[in-house]
Amino acid sequence: MACPVQFLCRGLRTIGLVLLYYAFSIGITFYNKWLMKGFHYPLFMTLVHVAMIFCLSAVTRRVMLCWTGKPRVVLSWTVYFWKVAPTALATALDIGLSNWSLLFITISLYTMTKSTAVLFILFFSLLFKLEEPNPFLILVVPLISGGLFMFTFESTQFNLEGFVMVLIASFIGGIRWTLTQVLMQKAELGLHNPIDAMYHLQPLMFLGLLPLFLFNEGLSLSTSEKLFRGSELAPLLYSLFALTVGGILAFGLGFSEFLLVSRTSSLTLSISGIFKEVCTLLLAAWLMGDKMSILNWLGFVVCLSGISLHVGLKTYYSKNKAPSLRQLSSKSPELELPLLRQNGDKGEDSAADEDEEQEIVLH
Repeated sequence: MACPVQFLCRGLRTIGLVLLYYAFSIGITFYNKWLMKGFHYPLFMTLVHVAMIFCLSAVTRRVMLCWTGKPRVVLSWTVYFWKVAPTALATALDIGLSNWSLLFITISLYTMTKSTAVLFILFFSLLFKLEEPNPFLILVVPLISGGLFMFTFESTQFNLEGFVMVLIASFIGGIRWTLTQVLMQKAELGLHNPIDAMYHLQPLMFLGLLPLFLFNEGLSLSTSEKLFRGSELAPLLYSLFALTVGGILAFGLGFSEFLLVSRTSSLTLSISGIFKEVCTLLLAAWLMGDKMSILNWLGFVVCLSGISLHVGLKTYYSKNKAPSLRQLSSKSPELELPLLRQNGDKGEDSAADEDEEQEIVLH
């Protein structure tokens, strides 16, 4: 009876972690879109999110220090600016442009276009020799790009400015995730724990996005009644509360991804991401009234087929590879949170993780 019970517990835990990831990932997309309807300052919103993620990461690091007794990594200024800055700048531009695009485009177009980031991740992974080329990539590229063309073809809610923004964000996202993978796999940096990586990235992200914010939104925001020129306290508190909720969702998204990968596998995250896109589009059509033709839906299916093929190929080719630093670090005791740690599950977790875990797929 022990084996079925253990299997059931692991299955329920995985489902719970996937649902937690869905709640934060889908929730922040719809929340930001809703917030943009009345608060037209996406870059300022992103800066608030970055500041909150830094504070929450610092608190989490303190909790992990108290729990494990091991000091957290702190990089020198030289290493920090030379090794972390490129990743931080790419991350800031990716997130900033993505949020900015929500002012102009629907959630369905946003979701579909952001899905093509896997193409740019693939390109830069090949460029930096993080991934080996294989002949099946000839199918992946036209499926994803062709699906995007079909989705945007004669779309009644298409906006060129927003589309270009999110497409540039997807391109920068390819650079971002490639550099993130390199950063987290450098053993000498000690940033294989995503909480430590988030903690070190946020200050440089803030500084990188600040000039763009000052140029585009600084003057307008300083004269806006939403914040600085408000005559009543209630609207100001409402705006601050709304921004704070978004910051909590942003931190929760990164943290839920970390939990899902560290307690299951990166394959679970990749497959969950595919179904998340489907859920997002269905919710966009139902809640936001996004209109999509049969050709648009067919394009979405074609694009998801390309992404699924890429995930499958990634899993197949990674089976015969040696475990990466990221894989090994996910089994480190310091990554197990107190609420998820159980005295009796260490043996079966390590055995199951060896069978289940694959090389991380960042997209």
